[in-house]
Amino acid sequence: MKKYLGLAFVLTLAVNSSAQHKLEKLWETDSIINLPESVLPDIKNKLLYTSVMGNSPTDKDGFGGIAKVGLDGKVIDMDWVSGLNAPKGLARLGNLMYAADITDVVVIDVKKAKVISKISVDSAVFLNDIAVSDKGVVYVSDTRTKRIHKIENNIVSLHLDNISGVNGLKTLGNELYIAGGTTIWKADAQRTLTKIAELPNGGDGLEFIGNGDLIVTSWPGYIYYVYADGKHDLLLDTHLEKKNMADLGYDPVNRILYVPTFYKKSIVAYQLK
Repeated sequence: MKKYLGLAFVLTLAVNSSAQHKLEKLWETDSIINLPESVLPDIKNKLLYTSVMGNSPTDKDGFGGIAKVGLDGKVIDMDWVSGLNAPKGLARLGNLMYAADITDVVVIDVKKAKVISKISVDSAVFLNDIAVSDKGVVYVSDTRTKRIHKIENNIVSLHLDNISGVNGLKTLGNELYIAGGTTIWKADAQRTLTKIAELPNGGDGLEFIGNGDLIVTSWPGYIYYVYADGKHDLLLDTHLEKKNMADLGYDPVNRILYVPTFYKKSIVAYQLK
């Protein structure tokens, strides 16, 4: 009996070991995308939108924009939308795309590839990530002021304040998931914060995997798999290569991550296994 129990224990360990998630690199673009910060997949049309900050993450110089890249890593259009400053987070609902551009939220007509409005956030210093709910409510984080602003019917209001290191945002129904420094938070409709997880490094982008699990990137060069119970696995570490991991995009059907590398000027695709 002990022999069989021992064998069962070994088999259990083997299953648990193999069950741990991992990433397999699929492709990487050439280093020609000038400071990519965020990727927004459009799987139906087989392309990726990526924000291009241009010469600087902070300058209002008009050298930023949004590029289109194929799902095979080939650049389709480097200047799909141009004339922005240093756009970072991207979000989309229907035909409208939203970009966080330093102190403005830029609204883009996707079919026309045209900026149709810019919504100024008066107190903003460094708008970073952006999310839009299925009801059209836009949320945008300002890392420098520790605030999250809400835009509803083109009216800007303060949604949450004093969240250190606030960056990545993602909506799920009436809930807003937040990467705030090393903490992953969930805010309900009453703006009550619940801690989801604590990570070794500050979170940048986050994406839902299902069953309450998340993928979280960390700008210095880390990717984490975060379980619904708050535990996490380190999937990738590129910090010694000085390869940043900024605001990722995710294809939930094919389980592919698309990660912008910021100063390395490329997009990398990883298969989640």
